[in-house]
Amino acid sequence: MSNELQFSGTDRRTFLKTMGAAAVAIGSAPASAFAQGATRPRMGVDAFSLGAQNWTPFQTLDWAAKLNVNMIHFSEVRFLGSARWQEALAADNLKRVRDKADELKIDLEIGMRSICPTSADFGNTQRNDPTLGTADEQIARMLAAAKLVRSPIVRCVQGTAADRSGPIEKHMAETVRVLKANRSRILDSGVKLAIENHAGDMQGRELRKIIEEAGPDIVGVCLDSGNPFNANESPHVTLEHLAPYTLTSHMRDSYVFNSPQGIASRWTRMGDGNMGMEEYIKKYIQKCPGKAVSLEVIVSANFRVFNYRDPAAWALFQSTPAWEFAQLLSLAEKGVPMELPPPGQGRGGGGGGATAAPPNATAAAPTAGGRAAPQGAAGAPAAGGGPGRGAAPNPEAQARNLADVETSVRWTQGVLARI
Repeated sequence: MSNELQFSGTDRRTFLKTMGAAAVAIGSAPASAFAQGATRPRMGVDAFSLGAQNWTPFQTLDWAAKLNVNMIHFSEVRFLGSARWQEALAADNLKRVRDKADELKIDLEIGMRSICPTSADFGNTQRNDPTLGTADEQIARMLAAAKLVRSPIVRCVQGTAADRSGPIEKHMAETVRVLKANRSRILDSGVKLAIENHAGDMQGRELRKIIEEAGPDIVGVCLDSGNPFNANESPHVTLEHLAPYTLTSHMRDSYVFNSPQGIASRWTRMGDGNMGMEEYIKKYIQKCPGKAVSLEVIVSANFRVFNYRDPAAWALFQSTPAWEFAQLLSLAEKGVPMELPPPGQGRGGGGGGATAAPPNATAAAPTAGGRAAPQGAAGAPAAGGGPGRGAAPNPEAQARNLADVETSVRWTQGVLARI
């Protein structure tokens, strides 16, 4: 007897009909999980990205609606309309912001700076404004504000790279202490704190330790894809460590390469880097379902260089596992090297320096608190970040800043459409 399947006429017709229907189903299968009923991630923008515009929160929301941005992340109090927290966090102001967002069907997230009293960033903000009060007082204010605007999180930070010589473990312990002291307050509010891996303060495994010690029921992560380079870590490693606790994000692309001076990295528009941003977004959506893909666009003219061949450069990163650094080195070796100035010249960490900026670059330099701020022509401070942020408007910087952000938004929307 033949080993081939034998069909009667009826069976054959049934088989072919069934297979034909299956082929149609396969051919028309949705290209992504979103088409099968899963929720497409919200597309957000951190107001910090639009620093040069000097916009009010209402102007920022109008802009977001025009670009089909679903969420605005007001990562610091000053972006809510005033450099004075008493005005920015006033109930009537917050209600107006919430009403405007409701009108435009835009979600809101809000934030603050450091919650760690021993950190340099906390000290700097206190010196700038002694009325801010204790960490507990600031947290209480922000939780109340978050409830008013219906933000599910309050973004905050531990500190900056300046704290790594603390040593960093001291500041981590203080951050855990503050969180535990505010546990009941946070739980009662129904809002979680979201600590950003910020300005080179902590690597992914270090921030994860804070979350696990303080309790993921009160605190999670604002995952930044650009800042890992300031902590000498691959953003893909950071994502693996922090994905289970991520509540929101700051997405930023980077260009990285290896050189005789060390690993050089620079922040870019979305899509202009080589860190594998599209792959990163796909992994983020898979590992952090339902969390916002929120851009913090900073385009820096200068490369930061980590001279990993110099033993002294490891003084602040002695606990970094070799396997983790190997992933950063592998990522850097894929990059095409660019010209760097001699060691000690130009800006950049670890003996690196500046390189000529591409025509569309907006230079970025650290603020006193360590967070990069948009710069104007020739490195002069640009108009910055809404009312209270500083310098007079610089039309050239404003146009460049807006182009950087809008190009990045469109690129990211294209990625989300393809996933």
